Amino acid sequence: MLKNIPPILGPDLLAILRSMGHGDEIAIVDANYPADSAGPVLVRLDGLSATDVLDAILTLMPLDDFVEEAAFCMQVVGDGNRREPIMDAFETILHRHEPKMDLASLERFAFYDRVKTGYAVVQTGERRLYGNIVLKKGIVRPDG
Repeated sequence: MLKNIPPILGPDLLAILRSMGHGDEIAIVDANYPADSAGPVLVRLDGLSATDVLDAILTLMPLDDFVEEAAFCMQVVGDGNRREPIMDAFETILHRHEPKMDLASLERFAFYDRVKTGYAVVQTGERRLYGNIVLKKGIVRPDG
């Protein structure tokens, strides 16, 4: 056991988060997402919600503040301006950890392409539709 690390982050995911460098991307996806065929290394957290996993990851991983957008959800097919409730939940969690960051969105196939070029995918048991988010890792600045 370790102190101050959310217990839902197991050793495989912790190793991935630690290994990622500035600008690398990780996707947290729902139970419907084609994660196994996406390409990057896959970590399965089937019993957990995407929002719980997002909250846990953002307790440890900074987002990239060198770019305009560092968190992306998938747009609703046929209505790119519509927001599903989980998107609002994602944004609330995002603002708690990174107050200056907003949640951007990508068209469905652009989202799939982005995930394919990422560092890793975390598949959750999330059943809310559009429970998918990509995060771009930032830097940890020196103390002082």
